[in-house]
Amino acid sequence: MRIFQVILMTLALLLGASGAQAQGAFGQGTPHITARLVAESAAPAPGKDISIAFAMAPEAGWHGYWENPGDAGLGMTVEWTLPKGVSVGSLRYPVPETLLISGLMNHVYEGPYGVLATLTVAPDVAPGTHLPVRVKAQWLACTDKVCVPESGEMLLDLVAGAGQVSAADRARFDGWRTHQPRPLGSEATYAIADGTLRLSVPFPANAQANEVHLFPLAEGLIRYAAPQTVARDGDRLVITTQAGEGGKGGPVQAVLRTGDHVGFLLTAQPGAVADAPGGGGQARAILAALGGALLGGLLLNIMPCVFPILGLKVMKLAKAGGDEHIVRREALAYAAGVITTCLVLGGLLLALRAAGTAAGWAFQLQDPRIILALLLLVTVIAFNLAGLFELATVGGGDRLAGKGGLTGAFWTGALVAFVATPCTGPFMAAAMGAALLLPLVAALAVFAGLGLGLALPFLLLAFVPALRRTLPKPGAWMGRLQKILAIPMFLTALGLAWLLGQQRGVPGMTIGLAAALGLALLLWWLGARQRAGQGGAWAAAVAGLALMAGAVFLLPTTAPAAATASADHLPFDEARLASLRAANKPVFLYFTADWCLTCKANEASAIDRAETRAAFEKGGVAVMIGDWTNADPAITRFLEAQGRSGVPLYLWYAPGKEAQALPQLLTTGTLTGLVR
Repeated sequence: MRIFQVILMTLALLLGASGAQAQGAFGQGTPHITARLVAESAAPAPGKDISIAFAMAPEAGWHGYWENPGDAGLGMTVEWTLPKGVSVGSLRYPVPETLLISGLMNHVYEGPYGVLATLTVAPDVAPGTHLPVRVKAQWLACTDKVCVPESGEMLLDLVAGAGQVSAADRARFDGWRTHQPRPLGSEATYAIADGTLRLSVPFPANAQANEVHLFPLAEGLIRYAAPQTVARDGDRLVITTQAGEGGKGGPVQAVLRTGDHVGFLLTAQPGAVADAPGGGGQARAILAALGGALLGGLLLNIMPCVFPILGLKVMKLAKAGGDEHIVRREALAYAAGVITTCLVLGGLLLALRAAGTAAGWAFQLQDPRIILALLLLVTVIAFNLAGLFELATVGGGDRLAGKGGLTGAFWTGALVAFVATPCTGPFMAAAMGAALLLPLVAALAVFAGLGLGLALPFLLLAFVPALRRTLPKPGAWMGRLQKILAIPMFLTALGLAWLLGQQRGVPGMTIGLAAALGLALLLWWLGARQRAGQGGAWAAAVAGLALMAGAVFLLPTTAPAAATASADHLPFDEARLASLRAANKPVFLYFTADWCLTCKANEASAIDRAETRAAFEKGGVAVMIGDWTNADPAITRFLEAQGRSGVPLYLWYAPGKEAQALPQLLTTGTLTGLVR
């Protein structure tokens, strides 16, 4: 009965009339899948391409279909009416979902999705020319019980111009593009024997292959509802399933899903497919990523915003003396705070990416509101260390020995993790990149490994008494050291204020500094009351939160205009990079961010040095910079394609060769040696 239903609904779709707007069956009623035709730019430039999209939004319980709908259904059909000088390419569908109903496999979309196409304006079209683009579209909307043919006639009223794209339109199309299958780049092979198809796909051993499913573009290659088994064999995936009837042989194309709305477009040629011995490649990748995260977290302890807090915890150990119970409980609470925060940040990052947002590691420092909150929090810690007022949960006072001590230790660890993790230092880059490609449980294990590495020094001091006995005895030196540790925290606050200025200009930095000054006056008032034996902590806390809320409200909502790049320092642009490489020009491409300490250290010690500039100038090297201080989906996509999720990343393109990834700690010798 399901087959007959599909046949009847398909005939109804083919015979249904198109209306002026998206319509229900036979041009009646409200559609169950609304459709709008939108353009990334309303002013396409002559001689250039722009993206256009059908924005499809199914009602709850309804679904639309991929271009090869599977055992049932029908993809979208379009009929264009185009002005002179305009052409539109074929439709490009996002990676589909599977829906098995009554033994029939459907390739569908159960939520909002975008079907893209490329619109090209001829070079001889004069600027200012009106370009009305009309289309008649038909599609099928179904539930698990009924299908309804729907249609719509849509119009884009474009005007030839400069091709400008608004930030909102760029973000919307970037979201759709993240769900498009990416070209695999390497050819796959397949073999059919005894009714079984086996497909071998080149795929890096450390790349994610989760919820794998093969979607052939042409009919007849496989039986859609048959189970598909997947095995890893080093740098390849082997998919085995039941072959279809009517396959024509020769090269075939398919989409390989490797995650939620993530996949690759591949071409497969007939050929030998070796047996896959097992799945040890992914286990090795997980262990390598876990080790890199552990070492990377360990090195984060020397960052200037982390070391003072770690120093306070060490002083607490010195005060605790031989009370092993107190020491170990606080160490475990501190480690729990660190690891929990790393897991929360990692889980939120994975959730954002699963939702289609182009986000990477350190996404939290791309939000100026979080920068402002951190600035005020670090200001509180710095003045506490300097002795302006008392705050037991940060300063390490007497109440840390009891229940409050465990709470304080936990939140101290959470703060350390939040401010320390943004920079992907040595060992961390590959680990964080792999974490975004591994299955969910393995990815979270990598984030937990990062937290464990960050908490490890304090855990070792707490659980190895011999190490703790090397600490000096408690005394007056502890008060002096605490005030000394305030210096790097004040420097951290200054750096956050500068970063706020980079993200929101001088007005943003002024608001941040004014809020920090107001908070300092509030803390001075609190400290005076504390020394007089009076209260006021709750009043100061409420006033501080109100001050922060007001500062966040006053922050500018837009970033300052970017400075014009000099002739020898180009802003990152994939098209420009491709043209430079096509011209056989050597390129040094690096990705940085103003909040990345490793990036700034490398720039000061190696990149922005006279000898490096002279060597690059002599060798005709083009220097291209990707600034990731503010969220940039284009940079995020490029980093992901390189197997990275954060900065720094340094790439060297020698003429006629592929990219060479450079170490994360650079020297002038490393860079000048590239030219030689």
